[in-house]
Amino acid sequence: MRLQGRVAALLLCTLAGAVAGEGEWHASWITHPAVPLREPAVLHFRRSFHLASQPGRFVVHVSADSRFALYVNGRRIGDGPARGDLAHWRYETFDLADSLHAGDNFITATVWNFGVYAPIAQVSDRTAFLLQGEGEAGSVSTPSEWLVEIEHGQSPVPRKPEGFWQYMACGSGELFDAAKYDWDWNTTSSGPHSEWVKAASPMRENIYPDAAKAALAGRQQDNYWQLVPDELPHMEFAATDAGHNVRSDAAVQNFPKDAATVPAHSHVHIMLDRGTLTTAYPKLTVTGGKGSGIRLTYAEALYDAKQQKGDRDEVGTRKALGLHDTFLPDGGEHRNFEPLWWRTWRYLDLDIETAGAPMTLESMTANFTAYPFQERATFQSDDPDLKRTWDISWRTARLDAHETYMDTPYYEQLQYIGDTRLQALISYTVAGDDRLALQALKAFDESRLPEGITQSRYPTSQPQIIPTFSLLWIGMLHDYWMYRPDPAPVKEMLPGTRTVLQWFAHYEQPDGLLRKLPWWSFVDWVSKGEIPTYDASGESCTTTLHYLGALEDASAMERALGDAYFADQYAARAARVRQGIVGRCWDAGRAMLADEPGRTHFSQQTNVLGVLYDVVPRNEQPGLMRRMLVIEPGSTPDGVLSASYYFRFYLARALAHAGLGDEYLASLRPWRELLPLHFSTWPETPGESRSDSHAWSAHPAYDLLTLVAGIEPASPGFASVRIAPHPGSLQNVTATFPHPKGVISVHYEHRGDDLTGTIRLPEGLNGIFLWKGTMQPLHGGQNQIGKPAR
Repeated sequence: MRLQGRVAALLLCTLAGAVAGEGEWHASWITHPAVPLREPAVLHFRRSFHLASQPGRFVVHVSADSRFALYVNGRRIGDGPARGDLAHWRYETFDLADSLHAGDNFITATVWNFGVYAPIAQVSDRTAFLLQGEGEAGSVSTPSEWLVEIEHGQSPVPRKPEGFWQYMACGSGELFDAAKYDWDWNTTSSGPHSEWVKAASPMRENIYPDAAKAALAGRQQDNYWQLVPDELPHMEFAATDAGHNVRSDAAVQNFPKDAATVPAHSHVHIMLDRGTLTTAYPKLTVTGGKGSGIRLTYAEALYDAKQQKGDRDEVGTRKALGLHDTFLPDGGEHRNFEPLWWRTWRYLDLDIETAGAPMTLESMTANFTAYPFQERATFQSDDPDLKRTWDISWRTARLDAHETYMDTPYYEQLQYIGDTRLQALISYTVAGDDRLALQALKAFDESRLPEGITQSRYPTSQPQIIPTFSLLWIGMLHDYWMYRPDPAPVKEMLPGTRTVLQWFAHYEQPDGLLRKLPWWSFVDWVSKGEIPTYDASGESCTTTLHYLGALEDASAMERALGDAYFADQYAARAARVRQGIVGRCWDAGRAMLADEPGRTHFSQQTNVLGVLYDVVPRNEQPGLMRRMLVIEPGSTPDGVLSASYYFRFYLARALAHAGLGDEYLASLRPWRELLPLHFSTWPETPGESRSDSHAWSAHPAYDLLTLVAGIEPASPGFASVRIAPHPGSLQNVTATFPHPKGVISVHYEHRGDDLTGTIRLPEGLNGIFLWKGTMQPLHGGQNQIGKPAR
């Protein structure tokens, strides 16, 4: 009895908090009365209603666990909800007025929850749907008059570990059995597979004691999902090319340009190539073919017999391997297969086997989806390779940005702090858009453990802790403070940075270095695995350098926006840590920093951070960075481990910090070497990379604007600008850059040591121009720089 009383009390407290925070909610969550709530399921919901006239406004708020696709009168309206956790469960808002008419109307939705086969980024409690209307639309709110049915024809395909695909965190493929599918669900009719019943509450009240039932009566909607509005725009949904036929059997060689018929008792293949990677919903339409089977395999690149990729344009006899869907036609006319979640592919392989009836392939189309970023920045120069590098970088950044940022759209679709910091900077500088970055900053803040540090990726159903990524979250918050004009989010999240740094204080040794951290203390991939490394005492110079950078960033933010006590404390800790790194990690004989006090391991990563945070003496920095610059990814000259594409972001910053910004273009050689291999997005790692599209490799787009064109904030909130170009060997550079007050544009003519041109700033923005030790003030409007070349 005491346990029952405590359960009831806890539920009452939960309800009170939910209702207090979301008192406007009067709709209730619904589900199928017989569906297992936490097992894989696909449901359809339907609500018919009558309108005397077309409304001018018909706004509804919609959510589901896990996801929904919403339709009105058979027309697709949108999907969601954007991913979060149970304490921050999003709902989407739509105005349905344009899709309604006088007379009878109907709203339908497909809701799915793939249970243990769901993407790791997908949090879930139980399968359910919620719709609430405003004003006149309130009459269609759930649960009143809503019907539901289980869709037996669509289900997840369990993943099987296989080579590169053993960690497919993105979720499973799907099995679509047309003979079991209710083809009439999105109409007002009922067909042979329709099984509509009255929708029920997802609250299976018999699991609660009697006291709890009384507490829950009439207020069931708030128990599991604490609803918050999705502050992001709806994802883009637009027609795109599914691919052109690059290899097939004769009977289908013109598909999908033209319809094609596959004879009975045939086995054919069609390989489609888009030319570039995409994230899209594929849609295959067929007629006939009862008893046939179609396997659709999506691939970033094709593999040879040794499972090597090589030139991404090469087809030959190569195969598509990886995520796949299976479609089983039932012989009906105009049968459409479209997966519930988008797919990632450049190559799409159709493996088709017919039984006793021929099948007509009518069409293969696709709808692109991603966060609706607009490419507002531009970069042009006299080096055509830089244009290709820019385009590939921006494509990579776009495909890795949906309702969260993603490390890779193919394999994981997870929002990691290390990747996301770089993606956010690209968003600020190329798109001038901070909304997705704010979502990420808040998600990481909300992921913090009771111990104080963040999770390494969020949202996620499988917690993962990389303590060093918590330090990068502080750096990411500092980036936002510098680039964006609103300091309020920084103030709101400063308390979270304090818990992170307090956690790290427990691992700070008397000598100022950090001892070995628990969980996964990842810094970067290297040719022999990963770093950091530790000495016999368990200390690391590399992780301590990350710690130093976070202390300095946090001190600056606290002094400007927070508490001077913390600013002073962090500054004092930073000074002690800096002294410890110099004393314990600097190898005078090699004139570089070691990865650990034993001074047996050395890396680009440690020395890049040492330059960036001025642990390396200023007069030593240029020489050290020239030695670091010649180390190529995947190599270990003189035992120095090389940085990945990801960590070369920090190498680029360190070059500029050491006064070697003009050497940046030379650091792009690893990307230039990928161009002859026809990559359309940048890979995760050098060599035979698992992932062909990894956001952390897309930073050249940011680098070209901030290092080569030289446009950076000179003060927090981008209140002033610092323009210090590093054209290197380029003779002409033209760039535009979206600033919160307008567009910054620059044009440079570079000859020898002379640089002339124009800089145009938005009105109200001032700054400085730096070139070869000279400084020129800048003002809003057009500024002439330099003198004509001789």
